[in-house]
Amino acid sequence: MDLQLTDQHVLITGGSKGIGLACAVGFLREGARVSLVSRDLAHLQRGERELVAQFSEAGGHVALHAADLRQSASAIAALDAAELNFGPVDVLVNSAGAAKRTAPEDLDATAWHEAMDAKYFTYIHMLDPVIKRMGQRGRGAIVNVIGAGGKVASPIHMAGGAANAALMLVSAGMAAAYAAKGVRVNAVNPGLTLTARLQEGLIADAKVQGIGTEEALQRATARLPLGRIATPEEIANAVVFLASPRASYITGAVLAMDGAVTPMI
Repeated sequence: MDLQLTDQHVLITGGSKGIGLACAVGFLREGARVSLVSRDLAHLQRGERELVAQFSEAGGHVALHAADLRQSASAIAALDAAELNFGPVDVLVNSAGAAKRTAPEDLDATAWHEAMDAKYFTYIHMLDPVIKRMGQRGRGAIVNVIGAGGKVASPIHMAGGAANAALMLVSAGMAAAYAAKGVRVNAVNPGLTLTARLQEGLIADAKVQGIGTEEALQRATARLPLGRIATPEEIANAVVFLASPRASYITGAVLAMDGAVTPMI
């Protein structure tokens, strides 16, 4: 299926690794131009090498922009640079930032603030200027990669889960606010996914349960009705579709991708 993304400018925050990088591959295969934004330039450069290794035609279709998205000025500077290079952003994929998994007894005020800075504001600082520019142009699509922890409270992910829940509300609210201006906003909630962050969560989970990380992994996998953990590419496939004109009447949706581990409507 042609997703009608040829020559569209896609900006991906957190695009240097994991789900963000997998999304970059998906958009490049659809003929889009991709701006990757991440805090660490070395990580971005490594991600670009991985893109070229996976998709030989990536050269010339990828631009790198290092920015600390916890700072609004840094986010706007990266956006300005990206649009100067590839033109107005047609699609924004927010996948930057991750709140640290923390056992309940280790939570304090600092941990709660850090979680919001790491996950909530890294999204808001890019979403806010992008959606306003899209609204002025009368078109655009945004997909926020959030996380299942905002739907179901986890003892090791309360601070990050609170940020996730807030982002779901923002996604639904912005979808309603900007629909008449031609901008669609959707969210994807991955569950366990085979990324580098998985190990951090396993360590915290193992501490709470008093078991080893390998056993924590086995228990987590056993709880999944599909019997396996998701790959970043599987999450990316949904993101690319939601961002495409083929999903033209989908907005305000929050898509669960947790392998049916938590049956809910």
